[in-house]
Amino acid sequence: MDSLIDAAARALATGDPLGALKRVALRNDAPALALRGIAMAQLGDLARAKILLRKAARAFGPRQAVARARCVVAEAEIALVSRDLSFSAKALEAARGALARHGDRGNAAHARHLEIRRLLLIGRLDEAERMLANFEEVLLPAALRAAHALAIAGIALRRLRIKTARAALVEAERAARQAGIPALMAEVDSTARVLTAPAVRLIAPGEDRLLLLEDVEALLHSGALVVDACRHVVRDADTVVSFTTRPVLFALLRALGEAWPADVPRSTLLARAFRAKHADESHRARLRVEITRLRLKLRAVADVSATPLGFALAPRGARNVVVIAPPVEDQYASLIAFLADGEAWPSSALALALGASARTVQRALDELAGAGKVQSYGRGRAQRWLTRPLPGFTTTLLLPGPLPSD
Repeated sequence: MDSLIDAAARALATGDPLGALKRVALRNDAPALALRGIAMAQLGDLARAKILLRKAARAFGPRQAVARARCVVAEAEIALVSRDLSFSAKALEAARGALARHGDRGNAAHARHLEIRRLLLIGRLDEAERMLANFEEVLLPAALRAAHALAIAGIALRRLRIKTARAALVEAERAARQAGIPALMAEVDSTARVLTAPAVRLIAPGEDRLLLLEDVEALLHSGALVVDACRHVVRDADTVVSFTTRPVLFALLRALGEAWPADVPRSTLLARAFRAKHADESHRARLRVEITRLRLKLRAVADVSATPLGFALAPRGARNVVVIAPPVEDQYASLIAFLADGEAWPSSALALALGASARTVQRALDELAGAGKVQSYGRGRAQRWLTRPLPGFTTTLLLPGPLPSD
């Protein structure tokens, strides 16, 4: 490695892309192309960065396996930052294996962190945890220790392990400051702000207030029967019952939970579940059928009893019933939750992360754009969508991935 390449690499490692470009901007050999690509990525020109890295990978000969693998890892990181979740996970895994075999442990660890971050984005927390389990973070440089701690914090936040998340964020901040990379410190600060932002709205008899994530964790361990309108589940201390595919049943359950311990008139249940303004006998018959289905679904945690006016919820082991809902409720709340991270997402990546069809996501984006809630730039495959985070709106509970006891 010549002195200019060495100096440019050191500049990039400390977050100085302009310093790196001053040294290699006029060179077209493979190492210079790779460094120019990484510099352009740090400056935000991701499209140009991908072109330069692909040129560099082709320019490195077949015997330069490590250099080619580093280019693959760099391109995968660009894809992740630009929320292009369709990049080849197999190619990244192969590059990580090549780096590990040739003793480049630092870049191999970086590749593994990219795989973990991708799994976090699409809610595959168990796989992400397994990948983290074998890490020897003590041997990592400061920047990778920060990334490692951020991955631990991301999983802990999704699972509502707030003490673990706080400890990981403290370690991430310490490592980021040691690395001296401003972008990394900003990412740690952004993640930490989730802990101080309202997470859910608590709806219980006589109260309606906002809770932080640590309050939600305490609530889930309080012995209450929690009707979770973020995840569309109901849970007590030992059992979780999912209603993600049964919206009508969940609408009935939520109405009963908000009114507990009082009952809910049949007319109110018909309006909440079926949007029936003028109920007839067919609506009442359907309500009886759906209440029977709800009883069967809830039999492990609660019962639904008939009253002269309607129906009431009766928890079995729990002391009380509470409902938690997003601070800002919207038909497309989960979609807005992804876009609220401040990154520009392609619709294909949103469809993959949400587990929905591309057409469904595109229709939702069009409606949100018409309402002025999101905006896009680019056309065709280059189109990206983004929005500013809503005031008082946190995303953690709306993103995919299980909560405790799921």
